[in-house]
Amino acid sequence: MQRFAIAPGYEISRVIRGGWQLAGGHGAIDADAAVDDMIAFADAGITTFDCADIYTGVEELIGRFRLAYGRLRGAEALSRIRVHTKFVPDLTVLPTIDKAYVESVIDTSRKRLNLETLDLVQFHWWALDVPGWLETAGWLRELSEEGRIGKVSLTNFDTDHVAAIIEAGVPVASLQLQYSLLDRRPEKRMADLARDKGFALFCYGTVAGGFLSDRWLGQVEPEHPLENRSLTKYKLIIDDFGGWDLFQSLLATLRRIADRHGTDIATVASAALLTKPAVAAVIVGARNRSHLPANLAISDIALDGSDHAALDAVLAEALPLDGDVYALERDRTGRHGSIMKYNLNKGESK
Repeated sequence: MQRFAIAPGYEISRVIRGGWQLAGGHGAIDADAAVDDMIAFADAGITTFDCADIYTGVEELIGRFRLAYGRLRGAEALSRIRVHTKFVPDLTVLPTIDKAYVESVIDTSRKRLNLETLDLVQFHWWALDVPGWLETAGWLRELSEEGRIGKVSLTNFDTDHVAAIIEAGVPVASLQLQYSLLDRRPEKRMADLARDKGFALFCYGTVAGGFLSDRWLGQVEPEHPLENRSLTKYKLIIDDFGGWDLFQSLLATLRRIADRHGTDIATVASAALLTKPAVAAVIVGARNRSHLPANLAISDIALDGSDHAALDAVLAEALPLDGDVYALERDRTGRHGSIMKYNLNKGESK
């Protein structure tokens, strides 16, 4: 597994294990089995884990895993484990948020994860037209200075607001954002800002909720309603990308590349993102260890010039998605934003 230093002394695996599929709303979870699965990921080299205060039960599971891993593998092995959580205040909280609220949520995450200092906290703000996001970022910086947070990071902020937070003196370590062969909004401005300011990009959605996989190659276009909200979300991206026929052309191209490398479409789709400027890691959703070999293969594939040329030829026909990072999703009355859940700390599932 390739590793990447996003800052001196802070190294991550280039494939990050996502925790959303372990959250409430995805079916019953066997806690002991979940911990065993995390141990298998860590032993295999995927030593960085992503979670959030809004992923019901996941911080507690990762906290259990950390205790078990330290007990079984020792302090040195445990020191390689990185846990990236999120601070996501509900939409209804934004107008009245204060530092005491921020402190209480961060302290809850520390308790759940059994961490005195949270490794890295990714801050999300649902509505940028509601004041308070810059002040809240400053409070997170203060908590970092106090030792409750290691690195302050962001998720789903657009380029202008990331730049403003950095300009205000908040040391942004990374930005988690949606980035895939279908959704290249980060290439408009964000990748350049990341290179200029020295923060890392962590990419989710690299397989578009499963659409970028062999399962969908040669399939007829699905009709609404789709199986789940994740598929609905990414089908909208496919529509905006250029439609089902162009999507099938992309899948066919990915399949030919996968054949040359002896792997599958999803692995190539994620591996392609690791070659993008400023991208430090991709986040893979995993309910268990069943796809661990494929997850490990993501950082092993060396795409060559002919692979990139084949992808570029298809992508040249695609339509650019509107707006900056997460702009479509922030329009709460639009096609993309209307399917989002905005008050997740009150028990809604993502």
